[in-house]
Amino acid sequence: MMTGRGTSELHDGYWFAQKRFGYGAVPVTWQGWLTTLAYLTLIAAIALKAPGDMLKAGLMLPLTLAYLYFIWTKTDGGFRWRWGRKD
Repeated sequence: MMTGRGTSELHDGYWFAQKRFGYGAVPVTWQGWLTTLAYLTLIAAIALKAPGDMLKAGLMLPLTLAYLYFIWTKTDGGFRWRWGRKD
């Protein structure tokens, strides 16, 4: 399956691909996009509905760490710094 970014082929079971420049990953399948949308929806709901800054931080931090861990496990090639070269 092509990543849609034209950089490489995505192996089965992965929902995110490495960014071409910098550190991190981008969603390249519908599952990756759905996961990202769900995360953003939860963050927005917490920001709008949770009373108090400490509670917001206490809910957002573990959610963000769990999301980043999940992305890391579903990224073809893992996370690392990239300078744009194919490697």
